[in-house]
Amino acid sequence: MLYIVGLGLGDERDITVRGLDAARRCAKVYMEAYTSLLSLGLDPASLANLEKMYGKEITVADREMVEERADQMLSEAADADVAFLVVGDPFGATTHTDLVVRAKNMGVEVKVIHNASVMNAIGVCGLQLYRYGETISIPFFTETWRPDSFYEKIQNSRRLGLHTLCLLDNLVVLLSNADIRVKEPTLESLCRGKKVYEPARFMTVNTAISQLLEVEELHGGSAYGPDSLCMGVARLGSDDQKIVAGPMKKLLDVDFGPPLHCLIIVGETHPVEQEMLEFYMIK
Repeated sequence: MLYIVGLGLGDERDITVRGLDAARRCAKVYMEAYTSLLSLGLDPASLANLEKMYGKEITVADREMVEERADQMLSEAADADVAFLVVGDPFGATTHTDLVVRAKNMGVEVKVIHNASVMNAIGVCGLQLYRYGETISIPFFTETWRPDSFYEKIQNSRRLGLHTLCLLDNLVVLLSNADIRVKEPTLESLCRGKKVYEPARFMTVNTAISQLLEVEELHGGSAYGPDSLCMGVARLGSDDQKIVAGPMKKLLDVDFGPPLHCLIIVGETHPVEQEMLEFYMIK
């Protein structure tokens, strides 16, 4: 059987009792390490903490392994219990849905154990979850690649008075027992037919706002602007999470600290939402 286990958002202790029980009894444990990251990170010491807590050696799985060599893991799950650990909730990324489909097509039984994800934990900001529009992702801009398909989605939500949750890009480091590598190839290396991996990096709230304002200036659709109210969130679900509300132009100067970050573009607010916003408003 394949157990897909959500780990939550904080550290190794955020796993549920059911999830911990499943991980401990599995013959092999994999951990997905590219769609997101626990707040404790994945340096060797943190990985050791995870292994101590779960009582199992953990094989860290990068994008290539999950998307291109998943059949190996699924073949193992056909003969024994295998756990696949996922930061947040198992279905926070479409890759994991694809994994379930592939498992079922191979006749492998799947059990999913849910946990908190950014999609529900963001409620801590005080904005009502059913008043959000479509969630968007903001990728890092490069000199030759500046995608802005998210702009229309923000615009549509703003017209309806809805909040917009912006998930920010991250290039995550992969750790193995022997080395530390980054598993995101550069565009230039792919064009040359070789995979050269670039340094790990995480988009900050500040970078996201800068890119959003650049796109607004380009489109001129008045979807938002420097005075638009936003909430910047860092390390959601951890003991040192940081939430700051204010206009875009003021959040640009806030130091949100280490990753992971996300951003909310605030829509029309209910009086209770407005009361909560005041607690986080930049002074």
